Amino acid sequence: MPHILLGDDDEELTQLLQEYLHNHGVTCDCVHDGEAVIHKLKTASNNVLNGTAAYDLLVLDIMMPKIDGLSVLRQLPNISDIPVIMLTAKGEEIDRIIGLELGADDYITKPCNPRELLARINAVIKRTSAATSEHTPLPESRLHLNQNQRLCQIDGIELQVTGTEFDLLVALLKQKGEVVSKAWLSEHVLQRELQPFDRSLDVHVSRLRKKLQPFHDEPIKAVRGKGYQLVL
Repeated sequence: MPHILLGDDDEELTQLLQEYLHNHGVTCDCVHDGEAVIHKLKTASNNVLNGTAAYDLLVLDIMMPKIDGLSVLRQLPNISDIPVIMLTAKGEEIDRIIGLELGADDYITKPCNPRELLARINAVIKRTSAATSEHTPLPESRLHLNQNQRLCQIDGIELQVTGTEFDLLVALLKQKGEVVSKAWLSEHVLQRELQPFDRSLDVHVSRLRKKLQPFHDEPIKAVRGKGYQLVL
């Protein structure tokens, strides 16, 4: 049964979601400020070292007391590689882009249908779990991806990447030197069909490209009308 952490200051909403998710096979711990989210994740990371399972996913609100959700996202790479779904009333396109740029794997605006949230949770967990369990050998490259530990190194230097960014790298590295279509990447990495105005994939690639640029001027080439090509 998936075990997730829900960080949201709306206690009534979190209680309703907790009950709904529990009735559909997802256990859920709830906290109501950003400081508590970070504390929970640090404790969970320590539990992993002691052999106890950690959370499978974080559902995170933006407007929370003490530490807001975006600040939590900024700190997250130093704490955990847990996948994140933003659940927030901030529904402007720029808010969505900022959330994705900071490493969120998905973004849902309130009010949301609990059934949609459940579907998104299962899709992200399925994707990250499948990526973790894959053992297909990857081509030799300056880029070394440890698929079991989900660690990324370039020239022996560890690079902090989100879960989605890691999955993107695996998908691109498997077809290194070839152009991989956006539709294929969206379906196999984001686990959903590419929609005409959905820029989620582009935002993830843009963020990943910035992280790789200290090692190569153009690590991921955009081929107009076709897709992306890893050249690192």
